[in-house]
Amino acid sequence: MTRAVAAYWNEHIHDLEIARHPVGSRPFFDELAAYRYEKLHYLPDLVDFAGYRNRRVLEIGCGVGLDLARFAAGGAAVTGIDLAPVSIDLARAHFAQQGLAAELAVMNGEAMTFEAGTFDVVYAHGVLQYTADPARMIAEIHRVLAPGGLAILMVYHRFSWLNGLSKVMRVELEHEDAPILRKYSIGQFRRLLRPFAHIRIVPERFPVRSRLHRGLKARLYNDLFVGTFNRLPRRLTRSLGWHLMAFAERA
Repeated sequence: MTRAVAAYWNEHIHDLEIARHPVGSRPFFDELAAYRYEKLHYLPDLVDFAGYRNRRVLEIGCGVGLDLARFAAGGAAVTGIDLAPVSIDLARAHFAQQGLAAELAVMNGEAMTFEAGTFDVVYAHGVLQYTADPARMIAEIHRVLAPGGLAILMVYHRFSWLNGLSKVMRVELEHEDAPILRKYSIGQFRRLLRPFAHIRIVPERFPVRSRLHRGLKARLYNDLFVGTFNRLPRRLTRSLGWHLMAFAERA
């Protein structure tokens, strides 16, 4: 199954559909980054990318390195791994263009070759839901973290506005055709994180306008649903966030 997951992500660069510039060019990476932080505008607020200067940061499933570059720009000593060789090649190009340093390698996050206690922070945003054995990956994250280290992880929320809307409107979720796609309740995610001493889970990712879809459903979503949902008090909708962000500390 791991081989199938690697093959899929080698052919499906995240958000490639919105790119208008040559793959691997500086405008290509700029375009992907702009779209990512437009769609995930919560992320730089919730994750202090500049707050880990001189800390050892590992990203599992680093893709083309957009988030990892933010850690590096903030002064962290960064390492990125991914199952997909194409992603690692693109991440190397991205870091070279930015003048940033990183250790980048093709590696399975379920069976990492790093020694125990190597990293101060392990970051995996949108990875656990696609991996063959998430419990094994969690055990590996716990192993490679130093005592007192922090895991920053995101999974998809089963009881979320987007999961419900996709069923009502009969629109497939992005990467729903991946070999593996799991969604978690908050309780399930917390149980998965049992090896950690302190766990904080924050539901996030609320509706923003979509560039990927066309037609009547897209107009209803962009022109009606997004504004209506976001006018509701966040205290009433917080539990329906599509992303479950976890901050889990190792004892």
